[in-house]
Amino acid sequence: MMECRDHEAELAHTLSFLVAGAVEGLVGDVVVLDHGSSDGTSSVADAAGCRYYGKWDIKDILRGARGEWLMLVEPGARLQQGWIEEVGEYITLGKQPARFTESRHHRRPLYQRMLRKVPPLEHGFLLPKREAVATVNSGMSLGDIARSHKPRRLTTEIIPSWVARRATA
Repeated sequence: MMECRDHEAELAHTLSFLVAGAVEGLVGDVVVLDHGSSDGTSSVADAAGCRYYGKWDIKDILRGARGEWLMLVEPGARLQQGWIEEVGEYITLGKQPARFTESRHHRRPLYQRMLRKVPPLEHGFLLPKREAVATVNSGMSLGDIARSHKPRRLTTEIIPSWVARRATA
């Protein structure tokens, strides 16, 4: 599940790694929540078979999501090798929300890491659907949902979305 606004290239980047999860039966569907994009975001989502919403109520979206777990990511983020196995095992055994580990190869300089507040979905977010539905209020963003939980950290690394944005700039 992703929120977008003019993230056509970044969305395509993220969808490419989710294909492997879909093949393995781990990703049941991808939901794209758009905030008024004027680029080809809707076309990319449609071509990839995503459920695309230009207007929505977050409560309805969460209730209608397939599967018992939700993965929230920023468009442009990419999980690294081994994510399918770790996420599959975690959702089978775990009950708590989780985040992924920041990529060792794509880190901001130390002074930036110390001085900036990390966006709530920069390291992705995985949580049980029932927990998300129970805590969400209309008007909340996906980042708000992530902020309201204390997650564990998974060992799978994630390349943050800012890396893809920098590459396409």
